[in-house]
Amino acid sequence: MTDIVFENVRLIDPASGRDETGRLVVRQGKIVACEDGSIPEGARVIDGAGAILCPGLVDMRVALGEPGSEYRESVSSGARAAVAGGITTMAVLPNTSPPIDNPALVHLLRVRGEETGMVSIHPYGALTRGCEGEEIVELGLLQNAGAVAFTDGTRAISDAKQMRNLLSYSRFIDAIVVQHPEEPSLAKGACATAGARAVRMGLPSAPAEAEGIMIARDLRLAAMTGARLHFAHVSTAEGLDLIREAKSRGIRVTCDTAPPYFAMTEDDIGDFRTYAKLSPPLRNEADSKAVCAALADGTIDAVASDHAPADADDKRLPFAQARAGGTGLVTLLGVTLGAGLPLIDALRLVTSAPAALLGLQAGTLAVGSDADLCLFDPEGSWTVVAGSLPGRAQNTPFDGKDLKGRVLRTFKRGVEVFTADKLSDDEWAGAAS
Repeated sequence: MTDIVFENVRLIDPASGRDETGRLVVRQGKIVACEDGSIPEGARVIDGAGAILCPGLVDMRVALGEPGSEYRESVSSGARAAVAGGITTMAVLPNTSPPIDNPALVHLLRVRGEETGMVSIHPYGALTRGCEGEEIVELGLLQNAGAVAFTDGTRAISDAKQMRNLLSYSRFIDAIVVQHPEEPSLAKGACATAGARAVRMGLPSAPAEAEGIMIARDLRLAAMTGARLHFAHVSTAEGLDLIREAKSRGIRVTCDTAPPYFAMTEDDIGDFRTYAKLSPPLRNEADSKAVCAALADGTIDAVASDHAPADADDKRLPFAQARAGGTGLVTLLGVTLGAGLPLIDALRLVTSAPAALLGLQAGTLAVGSDADLCLFDPEGSWTVVAGSLPGRAQNTPFDGKDLKGRVLRTFKRGVEVFTADKLSDDEWAGAAS
């Protein structure tokens, strides 16, 4: 492989706190020291023109259609969408068809990711057989096969005794249990957050407290067992207050959120916009502000895209019947940069923080690490247009939004896997489709 030298770039490495203008050298797919400042003979020189070079993004919550629903999003189409958004590492959910509840499927997805040459895929293992909340699977076998953590995806473990057993088992193997924080009996059949908007629109709704109730229960169980517990896509002030207080008491709890919960509110469902039908549903403005505050004070440990692909038939239905979820791979960086955080802190939430949480060797510019890199223009603006997004799925809740933070190039182990500067502005959005 030809050496690559990045010149005139702003190097930001949240893992080390590095933020400086300089040079970075890649050799044989690894980041190497630049001891004397000279350019290696025969090296390819990339002038960043002042753009930011950071680690490839680490997305800790991605749903794909493969296996079973490749028409929504396959591994290859998801990989193309990911690298267009600067993402080089993805942790993928197990609620596929068949679900990822046996070691062979964990191995298959890891291999499929490597075959793309663009992304590393780290599967979650299911907590229960078929993600149906009943029979506990062999977590240890899944972990040995490479599962990074365990979850039933968008299904919460409703039975308290079973959740206690799962947490006890996971502590024995030092694994993370990831819970969808929504009390199932309260949320059953709901498609919106209870309140004036749901009433006006005549939508089945669930109280926002359904999140806090589940979080409160599981925090007690985590305290009882000493297990590592993670809450996905936390979206309410009450839930965040509970997690913040639990952390202060030393409970082994972490959480993430997704861009819609700090960049949107329930008003964005507009006239029954099914692209904005999510799980959990969008919340009110006070909850959205609480999520922003929790990003700033460190209560939230990471931001994940919560990429949930759907096709046109999934979404062209009455709001209550439409499939919940929105795409998020290509918009993860731009929306996170708009959260009002210092740049290095925003990047930490999508690079080194999720990597550390899941124990992955990613999200860093350290010498000797894989050259998984994202070169982006923080002032580069672009408009999200459903129908021309990278990848197969187009159900973005951010359709029509203007974002800043345009990915210019993405590298996986030193290989350039996405390039925007060869394209016109009109072609950029569909570059990987």
